[in-house]
Amino acid sequence: MRYMVPFMLLIAACQSPEKGPETRYAPREVNVYSHRHYDVDKQLFALFTERTGIVVNVVQAGDDELLARLEAEGAKSPCDVMITADAGRLGLARSRGLLQATQSNVLAAAIPAHLRDPEGYWFGLTMRARVVAYDKTKVKPEEIADYADLTKPRFKGKVLVRSAENVYNQSLLAAMIAHEGADAATAWAKGIVTNMARDPQGGDTDQLLAVAEGLGEVAIANSYYVGKLMASTEPEKQKARERLGVLFPVMSTHGTHVNVSGGGVARYAPHPAEAMALLEFLAGEEAQRLFSEGNKEYPVRPGVPVASELQAFGPFTADTLNLEALARLNAEAVKVFDAAGWR
Repeated sequence: MRYMVPFMLLIAACQSPEKGPETRYAPREVNVYSHRHYDVDKQLFALFTERTGIVVNVVQAGDDELLARLEAEGAKSPCDVMITADAGRLGLARSRGLLQATQSNVLAAAIPAHLRDPEGYWFGLTMRARVVAYDKTKVKPEEIADYADLTKPRFKGKVLVRSAENVYNQSLLAAMIAHEGADAATAWAKGIVTNMARDPQGGDTDQLLAVAEGLGEVAIANSYYVGKLMASTEPEKQKARERLGVLFPVMSTHGTHVNVSGGGVARYAPHPAEAMALLEFLAGEEAQRLFSEGNKEYPVRPGVPVASELQAFGPFTADTLNLEALARLNAEAVKVFDAAGWR
């Protein structure tokens, strides 16, 4: 079944015919600034163009660079949609006045409320959980039910995790502050520092490989990194997957911390109707399935099947904290990391 884009009539109505002996319309387009760098995104943009005729132009760069570029361009920015890989960054873009509030019945129906901005400034498009990967030869699954279990003496010198500068860790700590307060979050961060197997270095995949190499027994990582490792044909990662198990720790009674990749319409978007059409397409069942299969992310849209690698991890209960809190409490999370000595 072909995906029907709700804004098609509006788009056609907004186009101006070019001057000439024949009535013609300028090509429709949407300009995307994206932090994401995955092949599945390219596939989905091409599919969107095939379905709608709207050409997708992509500028790809890091989060900070994209935010700085939008600020520098101001009202002259060609950006229609900003896509990035953390709700904290999306909230930061909103707080800097780089996104506009929008309304979409399609997105409201497809995306649970806690995975999108309450006022429509941004929408989660894919979900990932902050999980614990563990060495199946050394750790019993029942030893870790809560993130707090990682701070117990049992895991002294055994925990692998990336630096406090990483936004995924900042968002995890921001969620802890939201639920349990700064004092509890500080105690947790200090406990992790005490139990680190080494000074933080590298990305999430590096922590996973370090567990498999015996440098530690547990690693904190995003679920999609584990899923991609499990699907890899690289010899080092194939060897690692035989040794790694996955756990979904909770924050007390609040479930496992989750985050999103998501997007919002740029404040000065020259093609707002096309921008909304793209976001709605990416929240559709077809795109959600491809996101999961292609990048091992969880769909934000309920009921969409997940990749087989994720199914193998088993079910989990996700925290339902509205992710706008991740940006609101980011600065406090950074202060907590500093106080805890987590570099």
